[in-house]
Amino acid sequence: MTDPSIDFSMVLASSVHDMKNSLGMLLNTLDELRVENEGAFANSKKFNQLQYEAERMHNDLVQLLGIYRLGEENLSAHIDEHFIPDFLTTHLARHIPLLEGLGIEFSVEAEEINGFFDEDLLTGVLNNTINNAIRYTKSKIRLTGREQDGYLVIGVEDDGAGYPESMRHNVANTPSTLDFKNGSTSLGLYFASSVAKLHTEGDRTGSISLHNGGYLNGGVFEIWLP
Repeated sequence: MTDPSIDFSMVLASSVHDMKNSLGMLLNTLDELRVENEGAFANSKKFNQLQYEAERMHNDLVQLLGIYRLGEENLSAHIDEHFIPDFLTTHLARHIPLLEGLGIEFSVEAEEINGFFDEDLLTGVLNNTINNAIRYTKSKIRLTGREQDGYLVIGVEDDGAGYPESMRHNVANTPSTLDFKNGSTSLGLYFASSVAKLHTEGDRTGSISLHNGGYLNGGVFEIWLP
């Protein structure tokens, strides 16, 4: 018999939080092992796959916690000022060991501007987007930052096949139905869109955009923040 006093959503959220922390420790250990055994692991397909999948699971758990907090209406953006080239370069650094292990070229092209946003929330969005770019790129990833029409635009580009039309014209406002064929739930896009909307200025609200082309002629993800 179910105990009516048990809040299972809270139990699940607590369990997800613990799993997220454990995976974070695992990722740190994998980074240390890569450094300690550079000759052995640098080009190890199995080791790179292990690190990629661990990063992917960690990102999924971060998003699930964020979506839970959205549902509980206790997720808000804590806005601080950040110098965009430094933010993107520092953020990309955590992915460099895996990118180098996979032979993926990477670069940051950002205007020397400051932006105002929640660093933790943007980190969650970028981690997921970079992880997806790693999955679908052929050989290159590019992070960008610019000011356009009064918005800060942060982008992640790759030289893969690009986003399918169904995704480009249906940027998620709610989680889509599970797609067991390709493993997609669009939770990442829903989380990114929700994070963007938490950033407001006057009557302007943040948003995300997907298109193909860009400098690398592949998929382009952008988050626009007022």
